[in-house]
Amino acid sequence: MILLELEKPVDKLCDYTYGFCWSSNFDRDSIIPHQKDSSYTYRDVVEALKAGETVHVKGDTGEQLAHSMGASIEHLGGSGDIEDAGTIIVDGNVGTEAAMGMVSGTLYISGKVAEPMGNVIEVKSDREGYRKFVSITDLLCNNRKETVISNQLEGKTLILSDNVNRGTIAARCNCDVEIRVKGDVYNGCGLLMRKGILIIEKNAGMNTAAHLDGGTVVVKGKCGEFAGAFMKNGYLLAEEVKGYAGADMKGGVILTHKKANISPPAKKGKLDKQDINLLKKYLGAGMFASVQYNKYEASDEGKYITIKMRDGSFVRRKVE
Repeated sequence: MILLELEKPVDKLCDYTYGFCWSSNFDRDSIIPHQKDSSYTYRDVVEALKAGETVHVKGDTGEQLAHSMGASIEHLGGSGDIEDAGTIIVDGNVGTEAAMGMVSGTLYISGKVAEPMGNVIEVKSDREGYRKFVSITDLLCNNRKETVISNQLEGKTLILSDNVNRGTIAARCNCDVEIRVKGDVYNGCGLLMRKGILIIEKNAGMNTAAHLDGGTVVVKGKCGEFAGAFMKNGYLLAEEVKGYAGADMKGGVILTHKKANISPPAKKGKLDKQDINLLKKYLGAGMFASVQYNKYEASDEGKYITIKMRDGSFVRRKVE
């Protein structure tokens, strides 16, 4: 077990991505700041969790605790699949965006958990004085014998009605399940899904259905920017999507009621029978209403890159 006593909150603890972004120079072998009587690195705590061990944090944590916990991260040489993970115990409060993209392992938290949260759900705790959280993907796909709190689980159907603001719901889901959210959701829901159905009754944030590789994501309201980015397979159905929809999509289909501001290589397509059947099944749209939807799919006209302009805006240019 790793015991980590913090004198101040620290961001990105137990983050399997190590704070990844394209411009990041984050050093995963750097020593975690504000430790008392220890000198663990960011890599140390992630490797302990990968080995099934426990990381016990005494003190409050900052943002992005346990980001993508349990995922074998491709940009770090991993397979992109789900792996077993250990346990994190926090004696204190937890900051925003905890467990974004988390797909296995267990969290025990004694204090408050700030919203938005990630792909986790609270279950009945077996540790006195702590709330217990597990990954929604893990709960459904691995049949974890847990009793959910303030939500409903019936077989392979999960209904989230607790009004908790969550992001990355159903991340990397690889089983035939159905998740219904009775409200709005945060960013990245449906991230890297391969199977299953995610139905969001209201609005969704940015990057909805990003990297979707199968399954169906239904948003009965609006989606934020970059919906369906990097899609490979599957369906995204929505009332409306904001700008840059379909950026770098390789496959799959986006269906929207309102015309979308798409980003190359996404292109306008023609509705077929399967599209209309899905609209009828999940949105209750009749034949007349269905044909008013817009279809977007990947173009085979070459690759595009995103270029940041001096004024901070972005443009998409084709690679010749």
